[in-house]
Amino acid sequence: MTYTIGEISKRTGLTISQLRFYDKEGLMPYVKRNASGNREFTESDAQFLGIITCLKRSGVPLKRIRQFVGWVMQGDSTIDARLDFMRDQKKYLEQQMDELEECMRVVKGKIEYYEIAAQAGTVAVHDQVNQKAAW
Repeated sequence: MTYTIGEISKRTGLTISQLRFYDKEGLMPYVKRNASGNREFTESDAQFLGIITCLKRSGVPLKRIRQFVGWVMQGDSTIDARLDFMRDQKKYLEQQMDELEECMRVVKGKIEYYEIAAQAGTVAVHDQVNQKAAW
């Protein structure tokens, strides 16, 4: 079964403009075109678009995604390069998650700080309790 660009847009959550941009940028060389020149997407294409979307959302530049797509198109000889790429991305995401967890801890602490201050009507309440910074 094949899907039109409109159908694949609905399935993936990507806009038609994004799909056309990805194609123009060389991120979808695997997508076939019919006799009229219209793109025909398969289930496999939809799954691969999911990978591209994940990489983009996780901060991978288009140039690197294009490189990854190129490796995929080259076949099995690039398995090690793709594996290294994904391992590096995993390390990067783990680092980002650690940093976000620290940010979340700080934000939760500030929410608690301001909830107490809001209840008291002043941040000065903290001066009396434990000398937390008033920012």
